[in-house]
Amino acid sequence: MKRIYNSILIALVLIGVVSCKKDFLNQKPLDKFAEDAVWGDPALAQSFVNNIYFGIPHGFSNIMMSSMVDETMYNADFGSSNVTKSLVTPSDLSIFEMSYWTGNRQREMNWAYKYQFVRAANVFFENIEKVPFDKAEDKAAMKGEVYFLRGYLYHDLVSMYGGVPIITKAYGLQDNFEVPRNTYAECITYITSQLDSAAALLPLVQSGNNKGRATKGAALALKSRVLLYAASDLYNSDAAWAGGVNKELVGYVGGDRTARWQAAKNAAKAVMDLGVYSLFQPGSPTTPQAATKNYADIFISKETSEDIFVRFFTPKIEENWDGYNPGLYNTPNGWHGWGSNTPLGQMVDAYEMADGTKFSWSNPAQKADPYVNRDPRFYASINYEGAVWRPRPSDAAGKDPIGIVQSGYYKKPDGSTQAGLDTRNSSIEDWNGTYSGYYMRKFIDPTLNAQFNKQDQPWRHIRYTEILLNYAEACIGLGQETEAKTYINLIRSRVGMPAVTESGTALVERYRNERRIELAFEDHRYFDVRRWLIAPLAYQDGQGVRIDGTMDASGKVMPVRTYSLITAQSRAWNPRFYFFPIKLDEMNKNSKLVQNPLY
Repeated sequence: MKRIYNSILIALVLIGVVSCKKDFLNQKPLDKFAEDAVWGDPALAQSFVNNIYFGIPHGFSNIMMSSMVDETMYNADFGSSNVTKSLVTPSDLSIFEMSYWTGNRQREMNWAYKYQFVRAANVFFENIEKVPFDKAEDKAAMKGEVYFLRGYLYHDLVSMYGGVPIITKAYGLQDNFEVPRNTYAECITYITSQLDSAAALLPLVQSGNNKGRATKGAALALKSRVLLYAASDLYNSDAAWAGGVNKELVGYVGGDRTARWQAAKNAAKAVMDLGVYSLFQPGSPTTPQAATKNYADIFISKETSEDIFVRFFTPKIEENWDGYNPGLYNTPNGWHGWGSNTPLGQMVDAYEMADGTKFSWSNPAQKADPYVNRDPRFYASINYEGAVWRPRPSDAAGKDPIGIVQSGYYKKPDGSTQAGLDTRNSSIEDWNGTYSGYYMRKFIDPTLNAQFNKQDQPWRHIRYTEILLNYAEACIGLGQETEAKTYINLIRSRVGMPAVTESGTALVERYRNERRIELAFEDHRYFDVRRWLIAPLAYQDGQGVRIDGTMDASGKVMPVRTYSLITAQSRAWNPRFYFFPIKLDEMNKNSKLVQNPLY
């Protein structure tokens, strides 16, 4: 009886609570804002815009885009080899699937992911006039940000898929979703119009808490990239690589290519003429070591004179394991790093000798000592056998008191072989070593113990050196070789490399290699090898090196080593992979879509 009485009492109390607050079931959620609240408050509208920035992926994820091309390989695979073997299909996008369990950088280039943020941008433009701004310039700047972001989102889509549907409204549930793809030419016109609108509204620079937001320079710089791509071989090939199928979706159909090169040149010059950006530590360095440091410092500094559009980070302990953490991901395993994205032999061999000549394993002197007298950027970008890196962790310091990369195997006086501390047979960690014999050094701050401390330097989406290279490439396309070499050599001079003097096809090759080296691992190469139509060369089997040496009785590695070339990863190219396939689910939802060629 007592139990029944207690139940009745509780019920009466609850009834009383509900009676005292009749709108109990109509409470606003504490973790969301209603639509009218968002567009009734400039601060909330800005928060809405901030979220759209997440549609532009940074490059510091665990699987980098460099491992999708001939720069690096991802040592754990996790399905990435399906990409490097051109096995992606409309039914299986591998690590580019939006629902894939890792591969943040790749997932965020997915069609469905991008269109989520395109929709958010469209929602913004449908509601921005409702926001009660105190200052007209604040409203204009916010609109400029979203024009820029919508242009960037479509640039990413077009770079992956070719022509895509240009959607400028936020669809409702009753709307007809079936729309055709726009042509490639229409998409480029639309993207550049978005960026022109952004440049007209955005401030020249951002300061304080607004650093990292879009600026006039960022909009013009992205326009430079878009128009350079549009003038490139892939988009002006009449789709010959695809047998001429659906050519209007994957490139231009006719028109004046010279005018496209001129537009690309003008766009790069517009950024240069702003007078806001400059090369970091320009001029000729006093020593090769100073040149190496100057280049390395670009990527571990919080800000530089080259920064045009960057993504800042605040390290958080609670981030996912595959979120932002470049130091841990790419540090050698002998320092308890994961060694995730390891440079391939092709990338390493692309670094010239210090005198500007090509490195070659066929040269006996270079083969005997391959890592001496190379381009200073080599030492800032690659961790190689014998490189002095940083002190080992406390549990490994006794095995290597100096901190020298050991990716080789050493014969001891008793005839046995000792695996280096940074191999896959390391006595420190043996699950995460390199297959290629190399590790990435670029982006990693050697003053931090990456096992425990996250870096917080930004990812540079666009930096000024790219603009100079864009300008030079457009000049080459126009036959203006002297002007092109002026800007190529400005970049080379900054690191103490001799001037380029070639002409014709040889100049094209030198320029392409210069871009490959200067922008290494910065998410350019994946798109460059496609737009230059050189992917069959870029997707050959990944090379590495086997290093053999000797070790004395005290455990010291002797200076003389021998090097043998090996295959580190099998790869393959299929020409259909110049573009990604549209997912089968998307094709089934929209009968007006046309699949990309050869799928």
